[in-house]
Amino acid sequence: MKSILVMNGPNLNLLGQREPGLYGNTTLADVEALCHDAAQKHGVAIEFMQSNHEGVLIDAMHDAGRKIANGDIIGVVFNAGAFTHTSVALQDAIKGAQVPVIEIHISNVHAREEFRHHSYLSPVAAGIVVGFGVKGYALAIDGLMATYGDEA
Repeated sequence: MKSILVMNGPNLNLLGQREPGLYGNTTLADVEALCHDAAQKHGVAIEFMQSNHEGVLIDAMHDAGRKIANGDIIGVVFNAGAFTHTSVALQDAIKGAQVPVIEIHISNVHAREEFRHHSYLSPVAAGIVVGFGVKGYALAIDGLMATYGDEA
């Protein structure tokens, strides 16, 4: 069975306790369950990870590129958190690994601080889901499957 990798960046392990007025009370474990449910509807599995360390996320993206080349995964749903706005290295990893990535943000980053309006990932992402809360993860999975899932 093919899978989708769901990657989460810094501070997303604090979902449910960090700024609940902005991000809600849903935990990262709840998000993982939501992703499994969304993927099951498409007949695929989920690989789920979170790291506060940029290098770990880069290594995971490189590994995803190998798994795509081997036909093991369809693509990546990626909430890079604050690294979205700072990491040229993650942009290079996505381009270099040739991974279809759906960039996701729980909040509408364009309605927040100006520094959050720029994404280094958007130019290399296959699609972007912004501002739908944690339900955006399911939308991202649906979009990835609609575009790349015919091979599943």
